[in-house]
Amino acid sequence: MAECLGATQQKGSGVAMTRPPTGPDAGANDFDPSVAAGRNNGELTRSMILQTALSIVDRDGVDRLSMRRLSNALGRDPAMLYRHVPSKAAVLDGVAEIVLAQLAVNTADPDWAAQLRTVAHAFRQLALAHPNVVPLLVTRPLATPLGQRPPGMLRPLEDVLALLTAAGFSGDDALHIYRVLFGFLYGHILHELQEVIERPEETDHVLRLGLHRLAITEFPLLRALAPALATYDGAAELDRGLDLLLTGLTATLTHHRYPTD
Repeated sequence: MAECLGATQQKGSGVAMTRPPTGPDAGANDFDPSVAAGRNNGELTRSMILQTALSIVDRDGVDRLSMRRLSNALGRDPAMLYRHVPSKAAVLDGVAEIVLAQLAVNTADPDWAAQLRTVAHAFRQLALAHPNVVPLLVTRPLATPLGQRPPGMLRPLEDVLALLTAAGFSGDDALHIYRVLFGFLYGHILHELQEVIERPEETDHVLRLGLHRLAITEFPLLRALAPALATYDGAAELDRGLDLLLTGLTATLTHHRYPTD
């Protein structure tokens, strides 16, 4: 997915996306300047391994990460890595962990709906900052069972549950709302990355032209919506979806507090 990054700018977001190196020599040089200064100094740690893995994924994509490339970037023998991470799958889980750990939730916010909106936009910004990590967050089953995942991976779930139960939702309903919210966010992020990254060559002009070539008798609505389809504002689309979602959740909370016959 995000391995197809194009040199494009998302409308309305200010987030620039640039294409990673391609070709037979792409990634051949595993020297990472961000690690080089201290890669042979001090004790190797899990955090050092995961941060280096994240830099490789951000630059080259998940498929380009291997234990060999990771050990080369760190300047250590591969066997040393396995003392801290048992497998590549564990490394990938760790990369997802350190990205998710940046998602802060204010559990004391009295306006739970506004806080969920803030969390949603923060998640979107994390995804746009690390588009190559999105498959780890959304489409790849985590190798670590839920009960054995590290705290950084579970903190957003715990904090959203705390926010919602403090607002009056039952624990079961809070969990359901979390799943609905993040299910929506995952779908939105995948769609937005497809819009602004996977098809950089499909400019507004090309899209409008293609839509107007469709037979009007078969696709009247697509042709009529060509101007809207040719423009995409990810933040605005996210807010419109959240308006619908949070309105429904507000009604649910009111029902729980003030049941009617």
